[in-house]
Formats: sequence, structure tokens, C-alpha cells
Amino acid sequence: MSEKSSSSGSDEDVDPESGPPVEHGGVLSKWTNYIHGWQDRWVVLKNNTLSYYKSEDEREYGCRGSLCLSKAIITPHEFDECRFDISVNDSVWYLRAEDPDHRLHWIDSIELHKAESGYGSETSLRRHGSMLSLTSAASALSATSTSSFKGHSLREKLAEMETFRDILCRQVDTLQKYFDSCADGVSKDEFHRDRVVEEDEDDFPTTTPSTASTTTRPDGDYVHNNNGSKEKLFPPASPKGINGIDFKGEAITFKATTAGILSTLSHCIELMVKREDSWQKRLDKELEKRRRVEDGYKSAMNELKKKSHYGGPDYEEGPNSLINEDEFFDAVEAALDRQDKIEEQCQSEKVRSPRLASVPPGDPYSTMATHRFAAKVEENVENHMTYSLQDMGGDANWQLVIEEGEMKVYRREVEENGIVLDPLKATHSVKGVTGHEVCHYFWDTAVRLDWETTIENFNVVETLSDNAVIVYQTHKRVWPASQRDVLYLSAMRKIVATDENDPDTWLVCNFSVDHENAQPTNRCVRAKINVALICQTLVSPPEGDKEISRDNILCKITYVANVNPGGWAPASVLRAVAKREYPKFLKRFTSYVQEKTAGKPILF
Repeated sequence: MSEKSSSSGSDEDVDPESGPPVEHGGVLSKWTNYIHGWQDRWVVLKNNTLSYYKSEDEREYGCRGSLCLSKAIITPHEFDECRFDISVNDSVWYLRAEDPDHRLHWIDSIELHKAESGYGSETSLRRHGSMLSLTSAASALSATSTSSFKGHSLREKLAEMETFRDILCRQVDTLQKYFDSCADGVSKDEFHRDRVVEEDEDDFPTTTPSTASTTTRPDGDYVHNNNGSKEKLFPPASPKGINGIDFKGEAITFKATTAGILSTLSHCIELMVKREDSWQKRLDKELEKRRRVEDGYKSAMNELKKKSHYGGPDYEEGPNSLINEDEFFDAVEAALDRQDKIEEQCQSEKVRSPRLASVPPGDPYSTMATHRFAAKVEENVENHMTYSLQDMGGDANWQLVIEEGEMKVYRREVEENGIVLDPLKATHSVKGVTGHEVCHYFWDTAVRLDWETTIENFNVVETLSDNAVIVYQTHKRVWPASQRDVLYLSAMRKIVATDENDPDTWLVCNFSVDHENAQPTNRCVRAKINVALICQTLVSPPEGDKEISRDNILCKITYVANVNPGGWAPASVLRAVAKREYPKFLKRFTSYVQEKTAGKPILF
């Protein structure tokens, strides 16, 4: 999965310290549903909103969903290093990045947008249109009626109060500096005046009548009057005041700020008084709801545990699944029961068109083929003829798990890296059909969907010869297990008996292969199989001169299966499902062959 990102913003328009975060976009995998699983989506983070599109090219068609991040909760997954979840109330998005670094980058970006989404700063107030000028706030002090605040919410007013508070704090600091400067200036002036008075008392100058009216000292700081008193000459006051502080301007601003606070506070009080009754009613309703919820909490939790459907990928198949083995088995069994009912209904309504079973000229089943997998086919055929037909009696490794009439199912428990790989072997005897007929219907892809109920779809990837094909098929999903697909070679062979008293053997072997036209996908888990259906026909002599009929033939069937599910699932569940499904498959398939061959010529 590729990860692309894009950002947009202007350095001239956005203050790097207080401007909103820039837009961010890229590809993330989003959990869609249980059918399609994880799908790549183009995700955009902009203006405190997370939106997603099917792809980057389809943005013009509009987003498929969006979340407001103001109250979003971002949760990195505990086990999956690439996954993180975003929840807003009851809505949850499950997302996966390309790698842990991209996940961290996305989480940081989302947290940044989320942090910038709150109220309380001048930047957010300007974005929301809540910033009032100081002049308008001062003028509003005398008019705090409800009509003057139409369209404003309590949240906006509280945000304005926070802004005024910040401004007021700065103005108080400025005024305090001015007052400190004034105090220092007064102290210095009084000290200097006292020193001058003391000096003049010690040395008082004489003056003539012509100059007694006024005398100015050379320094120009004092003037002596004819009565012997003296006055200090102060220079004209500067409009900026001491240290260049505009005291008048600061005072006006201070007055406007306090007026704005009082005005906004008055309106907040009005709003809270008006809403008190409605809030009390809401509180009473919420308390009543809480009582009902608390009363039904235990029963609701029990129902939740019993549910066979959960809302997220955490309940999927895997070693970290939140479902225990009992719940996993119950869910699988319930899904299989539903499939059985659907299949029974379809079979009752389905009218199958008759198909004639015939052997192609030249009997290609008895000779070795020449395709590129021919050697592998012969190796599998030889192994099955050597080991699969051996009697199970006396082998303590094989356990008899099912015995119904002529049918017996054996299992040998094998686990590798926690994955169940139990080989299974079943033996069965069916009257009225031959080994050739049974193997033909098992191998022929044209009739596969007539008897196979677990397949969702399949197709022939390549035809290697008249008796060998490569097949890709996907199986119906049984939740909570993941959906499986299989790519395998299916070959049908006839093994001629070396002793004339022994019957010929018909065999279909299916084993997994690789093919460039059917690569594994993220949608399904690729299972590996090695399956064989081995059949021999036993004929009892007819009475007198009668011809052999289907009453005189019996087919002995040996079915062996080695399946690697390709992923983890509880061992007890897999074994329980195998114990249930394999006998049903054999009964269903052999009954189908008997139905298709009834009244038709025997195909030896």
C-alpha cells in the first residue's frame, strides 16, 4: 500500500504561531465491512474534519464520510503497529497506515487539528467570528438587553470573556509599570526638594529692590520671589508620560476592556438564568435515563456477549481476537446452519438439467500426461496409492471420530506453529455407482456448483490437458473466521490393476499450486490443500443370465484431506467443524452421484 500526502497553506496568510494547521491528505486502509475487509481510501484532514473518499481521483464526487475531531478519541492499536482507531460518540473508524512511522505522523496531525479546534484563544475566536472590538464592547455596557445579543451563544460569550481576560492581564501589567515609575519619580522629586531647602536656609542671597521681584538661578530650576520664597520650575508634561507610556490611551483601553467584560458577563448571566429551567429538565431526564440504564445493564451485557455479530475487526479470526473459543464456535456453527438452510431451500427449488457422462475417446486417464505439472501429479498419485489405501486398524495415531453405517471418519491431530493441520481420512461404500462415475462428477467443473455448497465462486485458470485443470475458488465466509480462497491443480487418473482379480482404481487428486494469473490478495486468506478421492468398483455376479445392473455394483470410496487453513483459528473450533462438515459432504456428494446416474447406462 502506498502512502501519499499533500499539504496546502500560505505563509503570507497564516501566522506560523497562531494560524490553523494546513491540510493533510493521503492513502489509508479503512475497515469497510466483513465482506470487503480493509480497503484503501483517500483520507483528507482539513479544518478540524477528517474525511475520506474512495480514491484521490474521485474527490470531485464528494466524500463518503467525515468526522469532526473536536471530541474525537484517537486510539493506537495494542498489537497492530500500523493501525489506529478514531471514535466520536458511537461512530468508530478503523484505519491502517503503511507503516508505524506513517501511523505516528497521522496521529500527530490529527491531534494538532484537534488541539486547534477548541475555543479560548484569539485565533479560534477570529475563525469563528466571535472577536468583538473594544470600542463596541465599551458601548455595549449600557445596552445589555437580550435583543442586543441575538445570534450569540453562551459558548461564544465565554470565549470572548477569555479573550478580554488575556487583554486585561496585559493592560494591568502595563499600568503597574506606569504606577511604579510614577512612584519612583515622586520619591526622587521630594528628596531633591528637601536638599534645596536646606541649602537655601544656610546661604540666603541678598537682592536690591530693583531685582527683588524675581531672580533666576543659573541652573534654571528655581525662581526666588521678593518674599524670600522659591518655587521649583517643572518642565511641561510629556503626552507619553514617564518611560514613554501613553497613560491616557492605556486608561481608555483599560476602561473599554473592563466594560467589555462586564457587558459579556451580564449577558452570560442572562443566558444562564433563562436556560436554568431547561437545564434542570434535561438533568431530570438524564437521571431517569441513567436509572433505567443501570437497571438493564447486566442483562444488556449478557445479550452483548451472546451476540454472534460484532462491529469491528478486533473480533476477527486471529490469536488476539476478543472472542473466546466457545463464542467463536457458536458463531461458526450458527453461520453453517444458516448456509445449510439456504442450501436446502435452493435444492428444493432447483431443477437440474441432465448431463451425460461420457469418457473421451482414447481413454486419456490411464496414461501419464505431458504438461509441466505432470511429474508432480504422478508423485501425488503414487503417494496416495501407497499410503492413503492403508488400513487404519492398529495405527494408534488415527482416531475414529465418526461412524455412521458404512461411513467412518478418522483424524490425526497435528499442529504447527499454533495452526491446526489435522489430516482426515474417510471411508465409505455406496451402492449403484462405479468408481469412474464418482470420480467423474467430483472432477468435472461443469457440475461443481450442483453439489458443492461451500463455494462462493470459482473459475478454471488453465486447462493443462483433458484430465487436468488449474482451478481458483473462493469459499463462503463463515464469520468470524476470515474468508478463504484456494488455487489448486485437479487431475483425474485411472490406475489399472496388475492382478486381474483386483479392481481398477479411479483417483482424483487436488493439490495447491502457484499461478501468475491468481496471486494471493488481501481480501482472502490463501489455504493450502492436498486432497484425494480414491474409488474402486466391486461387482457381484448377477443371477442366472441377467445383465449386470446397478444393484450388482458397489463403490468403495476413500477420501483423504490435508488442509492448511493459512491462518489462526481455535483448534477446538476447527476440529469440531471438520467433524461436522466432512460426513455431511460425503453424504451430499454420493447422494448427488446416485441421483445423476439412476436409470443411465453404467460407466465402468
